[in-house]
Amino acid sequence: MSAALDEARPAPGAARPLVRLRDLHVTFATRDRTVHAVNGVDLDLAAGEVLCILGESGSGKSVTMRALMRLLPRFARITGGIEVAGRDVTAMSERELADFRGGEVAMIFQEPMTALDPVFTIGRQIAETVQRHEGVSRQAAEARALELLELVQIPSARRRLAAYPHELSGGLRQRAMIAVALACKPKLLLADEPTAALDATVQIQVLLLLRELQRELGMGVIFVTHDLGVAGEIADRVAVMYAGRVVEEGPVAALMAGPLHPYPQGLLGATVHAGMRGRRLTTIPGAPPLLDVVPAGCAFHPRCPHAEDACLAAVPAMRSPSPGRRARCLRVPDGDVS
Repeated sequence: MSAALDEARPAPGAARPLVRLRDLHVTFATRDRTVHAVNGVDLDLAAGEVLCILGESGSGKSVTMRALMRLLPRFARITGGIEVAGRDVTAMSERELADFRGGEVAMIFQEPMTALDPVFTIGRQIAETVQRHEGVSRQAAEARALELLELVQIPSARRRLAAYPHELSGGLRQRAMIAVALACKPKLLLADEPTAALDATVQIQVLLLLRELQRELGMGVIFVTHDLGVAGEIADRVAVMYAGRVVEEGPVAALMAGPLHPYPQGLLGATVHAGMRGRRLTTIPGAPPLLDVVPAGCAFHPRCPHAEDACLAAVPAMRSPSPGRRARCLRVPDGDVS
């Protein structure tokens, strides 16, 4: 068991989280440079909870998700603690990872046409997943495939078993990929912007379906998005990332009503929502930093309207002004500092 996880055991009698990330770092070293994609992420996810990781492109959201399953290229270096359902993911062998992926943890990718195999039918892809992890007969696996297509509300499910991915619409392909992910009843479902390529009508259908299935099956879900509206629809709790760090975390309703950190404040100000008619949208100046060099102090400092010299002295500690809320900013009222 890694030292990072060993130092942060739950108190006696406390429920163990389904997911525990402690001081997670991910770097990508190439011949020319080293990119520090994730820089000390601490997150917990309870069983049956939906956590939304929010942020701009390049903030480290997807890399954090892939690190959970160790689905990163060989030149990526992962340090820190990753625990899922009480198991240390960083210590797993390749054989253990093969059982872990798809069995205990499954992922829904952003683009189903690249995630689904174009030369196999939808039914065969689901059935093979069931056979691989549950060791059942082909007939039983095919029956399970039909159940899953019905579960994700694909019309004419029996006929769709024989369809190839290119024969389905974008929304149906996304539902088929959800069926593949749910094939072995995972404890944890990872969703990497699964609705980004869909139109608004289909997007809300898929979000409602995911929320319904999550409640029905009791899964923990980590959902990555850059869309505040999506986060508001599906999440119980939100973690906002910037430059590879979590800068704010809290219940979705509280964070949307009054974010503590200037970065999510800026994101909300730049988002169209009810009551905006006649008002001008605000923007966040500048762009996220390149991460081949970790910025000194608060990485948001160059774009922050409240920046001061103290922000550059050191990376601000997480401050917790009230139970369940944390933010990495010197302007947040003192509470439990971590």
